[in-house]
Amino acid sequence: MAVQQTEPDLNLVRDALSSSTLSHGLKLIGDYRTSQVIFGAFLGQRRFDDWLSRYNIPRHTLAARLKSLVQMEVLRPRLYQERPMRYAYHLTAKGMALYDSVLMIWDWEQRFGERQAVLPARLLHRQCGHACHPELACTSCGERTTMHQLDYALQPNSRLLHDGGEAMPTPRLRAGADASFALGLRVDRWSLLIIAAITLGCHHFDQLSHVLRIAPGVLSKRLANMVDSHFLVCAPDRADARRKRYALTPASRGLFGYIVCLATWSGGQHFHEPSSIQPKHKACGHAFVPQVTCSHCHQPLRPWDVAFETPAGETP
Repeated sequence: MAVQQTEPDLNLVRDALSSSTLSHGLKLIGDYRTSQVIFGAFLGQRRFDDWLSRYNIPRHTLAARLKSLVQMEVLRPRLYQERPMRYAYHLTAKGMALYDSVLMIWDWEQRFGERQAVLPARLLHRQCGHACHPELACTSCGERTTMHQLDYALQPNSRLLHDGGEAMPTPRLRAGADASFALGLRVDRWSLLIIAAITLGCHHFDQLSHVLRIAPGVLSKRLANMVDSHFLVCAPDRADARRKRYALTPASRGLFGYIVCLATWSGGQHFHEPSSIQPKHKACGHAFVPQVTCSHCHQPLRPWDVAFETPAGETP
């Protein structure tokens, strides 16, 4: 995503972020426990005890996340035992549509994370028969696309705006959170929204506080954590040394694929609404709709066409 040189319209950015399919999608599945359940489903977990033993999720938390994903029609329960009644949980078509987002998490983790030991070591594309890694591409022209190759139009969607304009709930950093801030199985909604705000040209503390409506004390701690975790860099502004300027790093820019794929899923599969943040691919001039393709044959990756190798001693 290109850095904007002009001062952003902060009210426009605020309303676009709050009504974006990214923000609303992250409220649905943006906590790391829900991400664990979804990721596990693509790795073959089906039963309650599978997730419980693999990810050590508290029982009541796991039950709540499974119930929520069933209500969203991401998972479908199937009875496999009557006494006592027990269910297996299978991905629906709507759930399978999250595959691009899951691939982008896997790709980020391979490049920047510290959880490779619990993720598939390699992806094999059955269609071309080669090991591959996922690449983000433009659906219109098929070209591989990075964040720097897009422009953005902002058009707040009144149907997704937060009622009454009240401040969003402030984020809380969990005690004992990994210093590495590894995303793979711990997607953090507020960090992703901070990255999105910086992408849209909000590089200063006051700008971020305004567009995200986060209390200054909470935002200060969150930004410091992201700087310490190498997700952001902070330096004096060249135009005004009294101000600090926040910028993205390779690790945070690497999350672009996940961000845009999740926003696309949220708008198309769940809310059936256009996003207020509308990217355009500069190379072909079309609205950017992401697809994730094979690095070898450049064809779209589908769940049924991809096999994965699990770490030694692990089972899918």
